[in-house]
Amino acid sequence: MLLSLKLTEQPPPEKKSFRKEYIAFLIAFGIIGLAIAFVIGQAASKLVTSVVKDIIDPTVGLFLPSGSLDNLSVNITGISGVPSQFKYGDLISNIIDFVIISVIVFIAYKVLSKYKLVEDKTKPEEKKE
Repeated sequence: MLLSLKLTEQPPPEKKSFRKEYIAFLIAFGIIGLAIAFVIGQAASKLVTSVVKDIIDPTVGLFLPSGSLDNLSVNITGISGVPSQFKYGDLISNIIDFVIISVIVFIAYKVLSKYKLVEDKTKPEEKKE
């Protein structure tokens, strides 16, 4: 007994050039928007870091005996008798930097979700029936 298979002939898929496939990939995954957001985020981060280093640190330094937030440190002598210096002033400066950036990102998120430009993940999802 012979089985005959009927194959449906389909035209071969259109061959795309590498450039066309690459552009389709960038559009499908939103890479261009992500790249733009990354560049803007880097610029905003530099701006906030500059504000912290050039305005906030010297202002706080006015009230410190060391005169600068970056100069805050503690010397501790270890078991071997060798002193170690822990510079915690720069850490405090970086924490201030992080808090300001995270607050800016949160505010941007809230504004974008208000205008429905981004999905608000903080609100419970409505059940669709």
